[in-house]
Amino acid sequence: MQELKTKSKKVAPRETGVPSAKARLEALSPKGREEEEEGPEPDKRLTFPHLVLKEFIALMLMSLLLIIASIVLNAPLEEEANPSKTPNPSKAPWYFCGLQEMLVYFDPWIAGVAAPTLIIIGLCVIPYVDRNPRGAGGWSGIKHRPFAVTIFSIGVFVWFALIIFGYMFRGPAWLVYMPWESWDVHKPLLSPGGLVFPLYIGATAIAVYFGLGMGLPIIFVRRFYQSLGPTRYFVTMFFVLCMFGFIAKIPLRLLFSIKYIIKTTWFSI
Repeated sequence: MQELKTKSKKVAPRETGVPSAKARLEALSPKGREEEEEGPEPDKRLTFPHLVLKEFIALMLMSLLLIIASIVLNAPLEEEANPSKTPNPSKAPWYFCGLQEMLVYFDPWIAGVAAPTLIIIGLCVIPYVDRNPRGAGGWSGIKHRPFAVTIFSIGVFVWFALIIFGYMFRGPAWLVYMPWESWDVHKPLLSPGGLVFPLYIGATAIAVYFGLGMGLPIIFVRRFYQSLGPTRYFVTMFFVLCMFGFIAKIPLRLLFSIKYIIKTTWFSI
């Protein structure tokens, strides 16, 4: 009985490479020829025309928006410069107002040279340290790149916050004026002084800050360190810690009147 059951099982036909009659009929039908000509939809698309066309449409729409804004909105020039009268305050254009605001919290060499240089170098380094393939060539949201998007968003937010604060909330003598306060009422000048740490205390504080900032993620976020490798990790964390150090200096100056953490004859932080 067992042998009879085994023999009665259906044996699957072997593939001989010859299409069946049903396959030949489907190939001859108009629908079958159309599917054969088109083929399956590819997983990847060419940059041109798919991406370039969308970018061109976005460019035209943005150009139209700017043209309408320039026609509708009035942007008058100020009065002719008077060499015998210096405006108070003398503000830079809005896109440089963030740098001018940073002069309140940092030494001119740091605010005007070191910080912009670090920003430019940091942006140039991003493609070499961020090799995450997720989202490449398409939409890169916080889901794909949580660390990169978060850090970049914080930097952009702080930069525009400095611009807005310096442009809208600074009045005569670069003092804080609310938008509803009149500049005709002059406020008393604040003392430009502040706390300056001794060199050994300031240098120790900076060393501890960078040491903990570099070491703690290696201990508690080991996967992040391993994904980058030693070189890319230390380069990334150097720029991240510099950014958060610049941000932390602002409340230290405003709330605790700490003028410089390190003061030398060459530079002051």
